[in-house]
Amino acid sequence: MTGQAIATARFQPLAVAIAGGVAFGYAAFLVQMFLAHHWIADAAGHPLAADFLSFWSAGFLASSGKAVMAYDWATMHRLQAAMMGHDVGGYLGWAYPPLFFCVAMLLAAMAYAPAFLLWVGATLLLYALAIVRITRERGALLFACAAPAALACAMAGQNGFASAALIAIVLLELETRPLLAGLILGLLTYKPHLGLLFPAALICGGHGRAVLAAAVSVAAILLLSWLLAPDSLAAFFAHLGGMSDNFLSKGSAGFFKQQSLYGLMRTLGLGDHLAFGAQAALSGAMLIFVARLWRGEYSAALKAAGLTVATLLATPYLYYYDFPILSVAIAFLWRDRAFQRDESLLIIGSQLAMASFMVLNAPMGFLASLLVLAVVGRRMLPGLKTAPQYRPV
Repeated sequence: MTGQAIATARFQPLAVAIAGGVAFGYAAFLVQMFLAHHWIADAAGHPLAADFLSFWSAGFLASSGKAVMAYDWATMHRLQAAMMGHDVGGYLGWAYPPLFFCVAMLLAAMAYAPAFLLWVGATLLLYALAIVRITRERGALLFACAAPAALACAMAGQNGFASAALIAIVLLELETRPLLAGLILGLLTYKPHLGLLFPAALICGGHGRAVLAAAVSVAAILLLSWLLAPDSLAAFFAHLGGMSDNFLSKGSAGFFKQQSLYGLMRTLGLGDHLAFGAQAALSGAMLIFVARLWRGEYSAALKAAGLTVATLLATPYLYYYDFPILSVAIAFLWRDRAFQRDESLLIIGSQLAMASFMVLNAPMGFLASLLVLAVVGRRMLPGLKTAPQYRPV
């Protein structure tokens, strides 16, 4: 493919039509589920058991001056049972730093169903617009909404759209507005395990101002959290060990739900120490990979794609709803250059793997990430690199 062909490549109309059909199907399914009282609220208007309920109930506690109680699982369990009108026998725990209380309190100021729809709608819009901005293609909005993880994130009312949008904005602003990129990166501390590789990437890429801005942002967030709710900050750090023990070592939510190498090994029946050791080795490999990529003479778009997919592979704690982030990696790969036939097959394979999670109790997100990483690795091979197509916007 020539450089001119790369620069003017567009989505195939048939692919856009298929993505549009899938996205419309998702929307129709959600409407049907809502009308049948199987999504968001039951026939009596009580919240159904979904992850969003943990945000809303934590916001309720924080608004009542009891933010620290959100980290007490027994308290959250009783509160959520009262809100739902019955006991579901499980936990929808709050596992976020005090920073996220700001969002939760705004949501808790509204009735449950409007808050759920506003949260999903607003974060979906931010995510989809970020994908459009990366690709410079309006049709990318349909591809973003057609990703299988988009349906899962919307059904749970989770924050995968927000995480994907934050990562996309940081990487888009890095070249022209490094200070802004760093400040926004600090907001990713609401899910700190998703930001582990960013410091190495920014340092190796020579983005010192962004690193400094991120450090200032994180320090300001911690200071503000301590000033406004010191007990909550301490409770969060104390809560981390219990959360790791319950959701990782004990697999309280099911090992197959962890879309990581750790989750795969535990699903296969391997021990905790062995699985953590393998995950640590993979995390180290991803750190080395990102360092090499960001120090190399590759396009900024390819660097962004590699960092984004490596972020998913580096953490043991990863759920299906986090995978709108994978769409960010795919979008940056497209920005770098249009997909060749074998690359298209790998990308399609990644989405089929994600879709298969609906019927397979296995961490298919791990496979999906590996397939996208293979596209990044292929483009890093000598003789396959292309002139940078990433332009500041």
